[in-house]
This record gives sequence, C-alpha cells and structure tokens, in this order.
Amino acid sequence: MTTALLVLVGVLLLVLVVAFLLRRRFLLSGLGAVTMWLRPGGSSRWSVGVAWYGGDALLWYRAISLSVRPQHRLCRAELQIEGRRAAGRDDVALPEDVVVLSCSTAAGPRDLAMDPSTVTGFLSWVESAPRGR
Repeated sequence: MTTALLVLVGVLLLVLVVAFLLRRRFLLSGLGAVTMWLRPGGSSRWSVGVAWYGGDALLWYRAISLSVRPQHRLCRAELQIEGRRAAGRDDVALPEDVVVLSCSTAAGPRDLAMDPSTVTGFLSWVESAPRGR
C-alpha cells in the first residue's frame, strides 16, 4: 500500500512540474512576451513574472504559479510613465542591470522593472497609445 501511495505522489509531482514548465513555455512563446518584475504602489515586495504587451493592455502573469489568468492587467491608455531609474539598494530582489519604471495607472501606482533591452520597445508601445487619454 505505501509503495502505491509513493508512486501516486511521485506521479502527481511530475504532472505538476510538467504543467508548470508547459505554462511558462507557453507564456514566453508569445510575441511581446518579456520577463518583468512588478511591485504595486505601497509595497516593498517585487514579484517576477511574464508580461505580454500588445494591443491595448499589458497582461502580467506571476512566474511561480499555475494560473492561466493574468494577475495584473494594465490598460495602455491609462498607463503613464512617471520616472525611470536603475535598481538601487532597496531593490534587493532585482538583478543589478534592470531598469525600474515608476508608473501611474487607473488602479494606482506600480513599479515595473525590466532588462534594458526591453525598455525601448516597452516605452515605444506605451507612447504609441491612441490620443484621447
């Protein structure tokens, strides 16, 4: 009985790992998909995830999750870039070479951190939003 239980637990763990890896591969395979850190306003905690930006919204998915729904959706027309800086001493969860963008959104302030090579494309996407915001 215990051998069968151990095999069952092992199979379940294997299925979870495969599902997690397939989800991550699917998220990163899309056009406009980048690794991005997000920190809601008033929080000191950064979360790493995969962001898709295109069309009229940025969809942010937590990296360590099995959820297929985005945890944050930022509308491009309501997204304002307030500032840009390098990661500092307070940003210990971030790699040294990332750029931090301070943003204001309809849902409140957000900080987004991304690789320098991603910033140019992201800022172009934000700035090309249709007029009327």
